[in-house]
Amino acid sequence: MDSLEFALVAKVLVVEARRRGLTVPGFRCPPRIVGVDRSLRRVGDHVTVAVRVKGRPLVAVIADMIEGVVVANRLVPPAADRLRRELWLAVSSAKLDFVPPSVHDFTVVSDRGNAA
Repeated sequence: MDSLEFALVAKVLVVEARRRGLTVPGFRCPPRIVGVDRSLRRVGDHVTVAVRVKGRPLVAVIADMIEGVVVANRLVPPAADRLRRELWLAVSSAKLDFVPPSVHDFTVVSDRGNAA
């Protein structure tokens, strides 16, 4: 995943969080803490999710970004589980060319709008 891809996934997650009236975190990479894959920082009402991208599978990076939204909003099951599923659906249906269909169990929509 490169920085443009990271930004595109972040944009999808921000739009979805805002649409649901949730706390909208900022995203950055890499985390300031050496040796961690994901960190979350709260300063007042603002939350920043930092994710390590380099040397990690795409699905792991996206999962950490989604989990960052869940943690930023302090959600617990079943609301946390619902949000994870909805965010995976949003990312997978955003027609991001770099997201392989094998990273999720949801229907992939082709460029022509037909289910693949």
